[in-house]
Parts: sequence; structure tokens; C-alpha cells
Amino acid sequence: MKYFSHNGVILPIDQATIPLSSVEYSYGFGVYETIRVSAGHPYFLEEHIGRLARSAEVIGLEHPFSSSFIAASIIELIQKNKVAACNIKVLLIGAQTKQEANIHVVCLRPLFPDRKLYKTGAHVISYNYERMFPQAKTLNMLPSYLAYRHAKTQDAYDALLVNRKGYITEGTRTNFFCIKGTTIVGPPEAEILPGVTRSGVLKVAVKNGYDYVEKNVSIADIADYDGAFITSTSSKIVPLKSIDELRLDIPQTVFDLIQLFNAYLKDSTR
Repeated sequence: MKYFSHNGVILPIDQATIPLSSVEYSYGFGVYETIRVSAGHPYFLEEHIGRLARSAEVIGLEHPFSSSFIAASIIELIQKNKVAACNIKVLLIGAQTKQEANIHVVCLRPLFPDRKLYKTGAHVISYNYERMFPQAKTLNMLPSYLAYRHAKTQDAYDALLVNRKGYITEGTRTNFFCIKGTTIVGPPEAEILPGVTRSGVLKVAVKNGYDYVEKNVSIADIADYDGAFITSTSSKIVPLKSIDELRLDIPQTVFDLIQLFNAYLKDSTR
């Protein structure tokens, strides 16, 4: 990708720098979003920008950028790079004053899961950790990074975070669900980062006859369900074949939901 955007100005990518003197960046005083682009179309753009604003509000990050300004910057960058498929990374970094805040937008090559995972399912591990601001997508990601790195050493797709009460909240970069029949069960929204893809999946599910229930679920509880799956911007819906040593079945209802959501995404680009 040849260009990025800084505070709405398109610049050559080799000028994409953040000063080492930026205390706010070094200390993680910032929020971010990753937006999937396919056929030049950014999926769920309004929802991602809305969550960016909510994340900033949660940590008290004031900035001068309106939602329309951020959206226009993203669209302009996609067009300038003439890119059909990528992931858009939006970094909003705080400063001493509202007017000194910075917003960076960059196009990244998407990292998609191995296609076979959609049929065979992914293996994940559990990891004891609670995020400080669960509803904010902040740059303070060291513990999540360490959890994800540990998952990779175990040949796992992701790590599911388990809180002090022993309940699964979310993955390091995914949302988590169980399913029983056509009832989807997820952790309480107040305790997680509500993923944009998560919201889209639930919208499609309810529209097609699935029910959704919020409920605390432990690793031991999962044996009472037909199966489980995770969602994210890059992966969409990935069924799970195992969590730690627990083997899971993949029910047809999950495969059906994958097809329904893929069809929904395809229709949204027309």
C-alpha cells in the first residue's frame, strides 16, 4: 500500500511514523479499530466508527474528529490506494489537549484463517485474564498479546480469556459463543468488547430463527452445549473443535449460520 492518512491528509506510507517521544502512545493512551474491506467496500463502517468513539469516551480520550470526518478519511484512503481487499487499521492516539490528538488510518494486508478451519473447526486454549476496560478497544494490549503468543506456542488459533469467577469472557481478538439447538449463548455484554462482527452475526441469527441469550459459561459448562464458535472481523465465524483438552462437536446449526452470514456480507456489497 503506497499511502496512509494522518489527520485526514493522505501521505506516502514511508512517512507513517509516531514519535518515540509520544508518552500517550508509549503508555497505550489510544484506541483503535480494524475494518474489513472487500471489493473496495468497508464492512460495517458506521458501526466501527461508533465503537471507536465509545472506546475513546470510556478512557477519557478527547479529540476533534467527527464520525463523518473519519469515514471520509477511510473512504479516501481506500480510493487513493486503489485497493479491493484489505484491513483498514484506525489508530486514534490521545494527547495533552483535545486538539493535539492524532488519527492514523492505514491499509494492511488481511490475514485470513486457513479455509479448512471453517469445516474442521479451530483449537483454542483458556487463559486467566480480565481486561481493565472490557468495552474499550484500547492500545493497552500487552496481557492479551502475551495470551495470544502463548496460544500460538500451543498451536492454538486463539486464547479464550477466563475471569476471576471462572467464566469465559472473550478471545484475545475474538468473541465467543456456545450453541444449544438454535439458541446461541454468549457472555454478558457488559463484560466484553462487543465486536462489530459479533453484532452482525447475532442480527443475522435472530432474523433467521435463532435465539440469543446472555449467560455466564465456564469451561466445564461447555459440555452441556452442542458446540461453540468464535467471531471476528477477519475470520467472520469459526467453529471450535476443542478448548484445552475438551473436544467439541460442530453442529449443523453452526455451519448453517456461517452460510447465512456469508450471504449477508455478500448482499451488503451490492
